[in-house]
Amino acid sequence: MSKSIWDYIGSFFQGGVFVYGMVMLLTYALLAVLSFIAVNRFRKKEQYTDYRKLTSSPLAPGISVIAPAFNEGVTIIQNVRSLLTLNYARYEVIIINDGSTDDTLEKLVTEFDLVPIDFAYNEKIKSKPVRRIFRSTNTAYEKLMVVDKENGKSKADASNAGINASSFDYFLCTDVDCIIEKDTLIKMIQPFMAEEGKKIQEVGEPCPECGYVHIVEDKRRVIATGATLRIANSSDIEEGVLVRMRPPKALFPRFQEMEYIRSYVLGKMGWSMINSVPNVSGGLGLFDKEIAIKAGGYDPLSFGEDMDLVTRMCAYMRDNKQKYAIRYIPSTQCWTEGPPNLKIFGRQRTRWGRGLMQIMAIHKKILFNPRYGRLGLIVFPYNFLFEFLAPIIEVLGIIYYIYIIITGQINAQNALLLLLFVYLYSVMITTIALFWDQIVNRNYKTWIEVFGLSLMAFLEPIIYHPLIVFFALKGYYNFITGRKHVWGNMQRQGFGRPKK
Repeated sequence: MSKSIWDYIGSFFQGGVFVYGMVMLLTYALLAVLSFIAVNRFRKKEQYTDYRKLTSSPLAPGISVIAPAFNEGVTIIQNVRSLLTLNYARYEVIIINDGSTDDTLEKLVTEFDLVPIDFAYNEKIKSKPVRRIFRSTNTAYEKLMVVDKENGKSKADASNAGINASSFDYFLCTDVDCIIEKDTLIKMIQPFMAEEGKKIQEVGEPCPECGYVHIVEDKRRVIATGATLRIANSSDIEEGVLVRMRPPKALFPRFQEMEYIRSYVLGKMGWSMINSVPNVSGGLGLFDKEIAIKAGGYDPLSFGEDMDLVTRMCAYMRDNKQKYAIRYIPSTQCWTEGPPNLKIFGRQRTRWGRGLMQIMAIHKKILFNPRYGRLGLIVFPYNFLFEFLAPIIEVLGIIYYIYIIITGQINAQNALLLLLFVYLYSVMITTIALFWDQIVNRNYKTWIEVFGLSLMAFLEPIIYHPLIVFFALKGYYNFITGRKHVWGNMQRQGFGRPKK
């Protein structure tokens, strides 16, 4: 009996999906191994690092902490106080009021004794006009600057204004809904300093004069550093300082906490090991300002401004034949407020999906391009195959799966075994990440909290993951159809000690 065209398509699809799935599973396993090695190296290095020297040293590299704010009146004061208590010698805090329509600016002016000042604002990167710049009359807040500007309808535009107003060579970009660990700047500047004087020896060509092979010395420039980001919902926070970390009680923040641990502890640390970090989170990232400006700063039209900036910085370094590195540290340095409900969660993930598709479209020349080294041959192919295409392939796979069930073309026992294997593999990877994080960082006081959080791994494939797929596809659809989207208010709930 001759096969129809649909039989050939079905066979090809089955074989392709099988190979795709196996490569994805093996990639996750490899990242877990690389992460284990990277985290162990970090722990050993920390034992011999004296962070206290940078706390008061006038020779420490200066860092500008940039935090855009749009209608953040609920949490703004507590979060700014947190940023002003960091343990570091030379830093400034720049809050960008991006045309807020609530009382964000009024609260800042009153709480921190702010007055308008004359300031030589140099617009190295384009942004919406800056109205006024404020400084405090109180010397206790001398590190604080507030930039009041017209709304740019994106965090990227606000961040660019902050970069323009910054004084130092490095800037840390964060969100005002984040709680920053006191030693964040000390730890995140370390990779820049460690590799600044590091020599990479390469064997050159034989010298035409003497015939000997000379050693060529070169430097690898660290252009960005990231750190683990966690969910602060349900934790105990006093005066902008996290005093007791707890797993979130609400469903969506709890899922997101689990996802973040897996993403940062296993994913980002694994990629850092081979200098192929795909993205530095917009919630917490330390950047080389010179390279960021030369790369064009943040794209105000991007829906994935953090990944877009990192991509363009890497592309700039490759285009100019300069060696670079992006590093990650496994310790938790930032806590953020996770979306408390489905509506806000969906808005966030739809935006992320749209941003990913936008980046794939804008930077398509990088994909599989040897000219861009790891960026073109590892980072972008992974993002394209296993981040961008994953929701599409998954939905097509479900549709095909239903079709072969209806038409009786499936072995029920084998199908169930395959589903069970994928399900348990997913649970295993997540559980390893959770326990590995607790062993390394001990963020939670009790193992009961860790066990409770690990139970979410059993529910993720059934509840959380399908929602992520749906909102990612919605983001793709919005990008293709050109549907308008603006940087809106995420309806912060505010931090504080949980009521007993």
